Amino acid sequence: MSQPTPGDVHVNAPLSNISIAFMQNRGDFIADQVFSNIPVAKQSDVYYLYDRGFFMRDEMSIRAPGTETVGSGYEVSTSPYYCPVYGFHHDIPDQRRANADTVLNQDREAVELVTMKAMLKREIDWSNAYMANGVWTTDITGVASGPGAGETIQWDAGVGGADSDPIADIRTGLLTVQQSTGFRPNTMVIGPEVFDALIDQVDIVDRVKYGQTAPGIARADINSLKNLFGIDRILIGQAVQNTAAEGITNAFSFVTGKSCLLAYVAPNPGIMTPSAGYTFSWNGYLGASPSGNRIKRFRMEAIASDRVEIESAFVHQLVSADLGYLFETIIS
Repeated sequence: MSQPTPGDVHVNAPLSNISIAFMQNRGDFIADQVFSNIPVAKQSDVYYLYDRGFFMRDEMSIRAPGTETVGSGYEVSTSPYYCPVYGFHHDIPDQRRANADTVLNQDREAVELVTMKAMLKREIDWSNAYMANGVWTTDITGVASGPGAGETIQWDAGVGGADSDPIADIRTGLLTVQQSTGFRPNTMVIGPEVFDALIDQVDIVDRVKYGQTAPGIARADINSLKNLFGIDRILIGQAVQNTAAEGITNAFSFVTGKSCLLAYVAPNPGIMTPSAGYTFSWNGYLGASPSGNRIKRFRMEAIASDRVEIESAFVHQLVSADLGYLFETIIS
């Protein structure tokens, strides 16, 4: 077969536009919001790491007349990234296309299907990697009672979470990261079940109830949580996955799970900008979008079908474990 193939040379722009629009409308997926997305021209390369200890050491001293100022430097290292290419396709048989009431719907539905698979892949990969024990410098495990070292009471323990103290827990996490790095976490990542536990927790409700405009109503919301905790962003991962194999009874669950991550994520990525992590997306792949996705449609004559195929080239990369603080299984 000649290289490159026609499909490589011509990535289907209309289908790609449908896919991009579909992704932008899916606010339930947060993987591309947590870590800043870095479009990269090469599939693999290196990025720079700066030892923050050099920047946080007091070394300035008085300069005597006719003498030089004191000076020092800093160490720079590199770390590699590699964006593997993931793929998925859906075939539209000629017989099904000919029998369809609206021909164009099948192409759009195929794009939505393959795009959803790509979105789920990114979301599940991020959640499995970074909402897990052993990744961040500090892991705190939620328990129902009798917490020991590295443990705290789950935020839904007791009536209305009365046995827990999420305000103190979160402030401890924020201060721990800030003291270690000089950067206060600006992002909280939780699933909807953790969010519901927080807005119903009695201490949190008590803090915000006097600010309610409707008489007799006391409830927290995402904005009151931001103000209470002093966090710029609270991302609620509401994506749902089916963990059952085809042919088995469906088993649906939230991808983000029952943990809570506090992290400092650079709002404006740069060479000397600290961040808990980055998502590198290979947009240098022929026709790929800034998120590393490309859509192709090509003919599969042997099976009398049109194939709609998506490829996604990306990697979620940990940059600094010290810039994250995880509460694992923080609700029951």
